[in-house]
Amino acid sequence: MTTTPLNYPETLDYLFSRLPMFQKVGGAAFKYDLSNIARFCDLLDNPQNQYPTIHIAGTNGKGSSSHMLAAILQAAGYKVGLYTSPHLKSFTERIKVNGQEMPEEQVVEFVQTNQPNIESWLPSFFEITVAMAFQHFAQEKVDITIIEVGLGGRLDATNIITPEVCLITNISYDHQQFLGNTLELIAGEKAGIMKPNIPVVIGERQPETTEVYTQKSESTQSPLFFAQEDYAARWLDTTEGRLQINHQNTPFLPAFEMSLKGAYQEKNIPGVLKVIELLQQRENNWKISKEHILEGLKDTTTLTQLKGRWQILQQSPLTICDTAHNEAGLSQVMAQLKSLHYEKLHIVLGTVADKQLNKVLPLFPSEATYYFCAPKIPRALAVHQLQTQAQVYGLLGDAFDSVQEAYQQAQRQAYPADVVFVGGSTFVVAEIEGL
Repeated sequence: MTTTPLNYPETLDYLFSRLPMFQKVGGAAFKYDLSNIARFCDLLDNPQNQYPTIHIAGTNGKGSSSHMLAAILQAAGYKVGLYTSPHLKSFTERIKVNGQEMPEEQVVEFVQTNQPNIESWLPSFFEITVAMAFQHFAQEKVDITIIEVGLGGRLDATNIITPEVCLITNISYDHQQFLGNTLELIAGEKAGIMKPNIPVVIGERQPETTEVYTQKSESTQSPLFFAQEDYAARWLDTTEGRLQINHQNTPFLPAFEMSLKGAYQEKNIPGVLKVIELLQQRENNWKISKEHILEGLKDTTTLTQLKGRWQILQQSPLTICDTAHNEAGLSQVMAQLKSLHYEKLHIVLGTVADKQLNKVLPLFPSEATYYFCAPKIPRALAVHQLQTQAQVYGLLGDAFDSVQEAYQQAQRQAYPADVVFVGGSTFVVAEIEGL
């Protein structure tokens, strides 16, 4: 088969339009086996086997945890590949080496080279990007990679790797149509990343899921560690992001200022630190000091270019965005938001159509002024539907034609002593200009 040469915009258009993409269409993109990705990677000489990996699953926190781990390993002097999804602004955010995005010309080259097989096998958008990341990391000769699960774990395209360590951050309700309607069922899907004799860290111990992990670890003979038994993080000041970390009830690091200032990070840090501890014990002789850990946690956003996690966009009025989008994530973000001091609260809010609004909307404060919007993706919930549903819970405000219009109006209406929050969906945050 002959292929027509593509430039970068044409390549992205090809990827986005020709392939099923969960980010845009939802369930139609979900694959129920690993045969396509295994076949694809076999064609590429299995690049995923050419370097050590850390595999990360979980409902919330896997993106932050992935970036913190990458930052710590970078601070220790290692060349680190990082694969995450979805992207906020640019496709190449998904595939980074030491914080540098994959060059656009290499994306074009990968698609051009593999287009005949893409046309023949019809893999999903996610399967293509996973294979692309695996090959890029091999070509870059990375020392180690951090691989974030896209959805679930057991049937996720990333689950063809054999990692050094696995991390499951936590379990809450999201994507139930694929993963199950109970925490136990969802945990079972996430536990699908556990491999024989590979240590697994559970970031947050939950009564509904402990037995699921215990049984799975016994069947796979995977050493199982509950991170909160060893590590605890406590905020001293959430405004400045000052944090205290203890190891087995004694100070582990001096109090320091985190670059990721979301209050929910205290739940992610124990898992990150336990993974580092286990990595230090592996036979590869990873050399990671407390100084490296401190530097990585202080400079996560600089080292990895992570965006959208309790990100302060400006100080007057204080403007914050966060990608939290399910009940568990939004409840923590709303609690932190309500702890701030302000005259009035302005919330720019949009979401996708497959979210349970009866679970999410009650979390938002009724005293805020709302600026309803819809991200420009097919999965978006129509803005007037959101506005109507929100009124049921006493959330009142105007509807806008775009995220940016809603954001600009909130900025115009807010006084210096007010707070503006933008969120409800990753895709809403992604459409903020200048992020």
